[in-house]
Amino acid sequence: ITEAAVKIGVNYLTLYTFSTENWNRPEQEVESLMSLLAYALEKETPTLKQNNVRLRIIGDLAQMPASVRDALDRSMAITSGCTGLTLILALSYSSRWEIVHAAQQIATAVQKGEFPVEAIDAKKFETYLNTKDFPDPDLLIRTGGEIRISNFLLWQSAYSELYFTDEYWPDFREESLYKAIYEYQRRERRFGKISEQL
Repeated sequence: ITEAAVKIGVNYLTLYTFSTENWNRPEQEVESLMSLLAYALEKETPTLKQNNVRLRIIGDLAQMPASVRDALDRSMAITSGCTGLTLILALSYSSRWEIVHAAQQIATAVQKGEFPVEAIDAKKFETYLNTKDFPDPDLLIRTGGEIRISNFLLWQSAYSELYFTDEYWPDFREESLYKAIYEYQRRERRFGKISEQL
């Protein structure tokens, strides 16, 4: 999917890789997933660099094992100069955690007198989110036949187009992505306006 996104000129791709809720899975499964993640990072980083893909991470990385954090740091350093697609992995991430974390940071800043409560608006709030350096997603794709977005980018997807498919993520390939984008292109995005205002 990353290579397909590069091919068609997508600028940002965010993959929900591991949620904060996933920590509640059986310990052996979590350990296996962490080992697989570290292995995949080592194996795929040269391909990311070759495709001019910059890797970034959102989520609570304090919970991640040191081996995974080290692999993430190496991959981000190696791809930091890439100027094509930005691949964002959501790791140990949940949108509710992100929003609460942002609110805590803002409350602390107000307590310290850095700015008054009246200065808090949507734009100010967004500067405290993990995604502050990235645009909101235009298209949110949910695989696996689920008709929900499972605590993923709740704030950021306020005006995203949603696309649901019965295909499971391992089966979601290049053609599947193109089909989702084609469906997206057929929609009219009004952002609260009427068609005549666009």
